[in-house]
Amino acid sequence: MTFVEQIYLYLEGKLGGAVDFVLKALLALIIYFIARKLIQKLCTIIKKNMLKFRADEAITSFTVSLVKYSLNILLVLTIIVQLNIVKESSLTAAIASAGVAISLALQGGLSNFAGGVLSLLLKPFKVGDYIVFPNENQEGTVLKIEMYYTTISSVDNRTIMIPNANLTNSTIVNVTAMEKRKLEIKVGISYNSNLQTAKGILQRLVEEEPRFLEDEKQFFVDNLGESSITVGLRAWVLTENYWPVKWEMNEKIKAEFDNAGIEIPFPQLDVHVKSAEES
Repeated sequence: MTFVEQIYLYLEGKLGGAVDFVLKALLALIIYFIARKLIQKLCTIIKKNMLKFRADEAITSFTVSLVKYSLNILLVLTIIVQLNIVKESSLTAAIASAGVAISLALQGGLSNFAGGVLSLLLKPFKVGDYIVFPNENQEGTVLKIEMYYTTISSVDNRTIMIPNANLTNSTIVNVTAMEKRKLEIKVGISYNSNLQTAKGILQRLVEEEPRFLEDEKQFFVDNLGESSITVGLRAWVLTENYWPVKWEMNEKIKAEFDNAGIEIPFPQLDVHVKSAEES
């Protein structure tokens, strides 16, 4: 009998089944950490190969997430059964009896999983798209679509994780789905200002801006309001140019209207006061 076996027998005699349990627990931890490394390596290989064959980034992210979670759950169950930490019959009974409770507890998780699958099948957006969730009051660029969450990055560089279930139950505005967008700008001018001069300025600014496309351009009077006349323009731009052109045009319109003496009025109300004699 070796020295190690003698120590084991001595400790087993003193501590009973505690030694066996500790050894099993240590072995379980070693197996767990080694297997976790292998799972991470496998996920990396899957991701590289899917990207190599130009698979959609959203599908790649979702597949890697699914494989990772599934293998980790399988790993834990395998360790529990194979090392007899819990007897197989007891484990089966526990899983069966807890099935209803788990399904109720994971309703949200299952909904999120189904939402992720629907997003991949229907493709209302893809990785890289800029999307808006009016109901959630959130918007940003899609970074990844995983099993339970879709991650977006906001314009101020915040990372926002939205449950996939919300994607199928809410209105989604995909801002970058099309190659070009129609830019519309409206501005109110006073009734004392020259209407044709204002429209001429809008037309000239559009013609001078090279990022506007050679599609239909519109210049119009939109509304005769209580305190102002609303004039506007519509013209097509590439999607990536939409916001830069809009911001620059707003600034140019204000400067040109000021130079031409065209007033952008505040809301105003005319009050007529009757004297006591008139009433």
